[in-house]
Amino acid sequence: MTNQIKSAKLTLLPDQAAQLMSFYPRIYFACHTRHVPDPKRNRILSSHQASVLDHLDEIEPTGLLTLAAHMGVTASTMSLMIDRLARNGYVIRERDARDGRRVGLRLTKAGVRIKSEKSVLDPKRVRAVLDQLSADERRQAIHGLALLAQASARAMQETAGRRLPQVRSSK
Repeated sequence: MTNQIKSAKLTLLPDQAAQLMSFYPRIYFACHTRHVPDPKRNRILSSHQASVLDHLDEIEPTGLLTLAAHMGVTASTMSLMIDRLARNGYVIRERDARDGRRVGLRLTKAGVRIKSEKSVLDPKRVRAVLDQLSADERRQAIHGLALLAQASARAMQETAGRRLPQVRSSK
């Protein structure tokens, strides 16, 4: 264990869920992207706008109400965010062919480009955090996160009661 980790004196809580909930915000705040530049359109997207793009797909539409509920905001708040993203050419709104009252949201080519070029996490910040660890600690940390990601995917599948789209790997 590195000296910096030892000196941080992380409080280990008896409840593992509480520990995860305590650690996650520290990691997120240290590593998250603040703003996302779009040099092709000479714009800067907020991290909130970029996060909305992260939740949308180019092919499979997502309902506005579903997206709002998932992101913990009201439908009107999400509608305003989508209005701005659509006006700037990142999102398309389209009526559901089976139910004209429903609106599906999909990414445009520009939205796909921004989503693929950015991440919720800033690679430089992540590298800086990983540089604080020894090689063995890095392997352990990555392995632990991989296990949590796999368990998260299984939990989401169980909650949704249906098969989720597979994450595309970048080869």
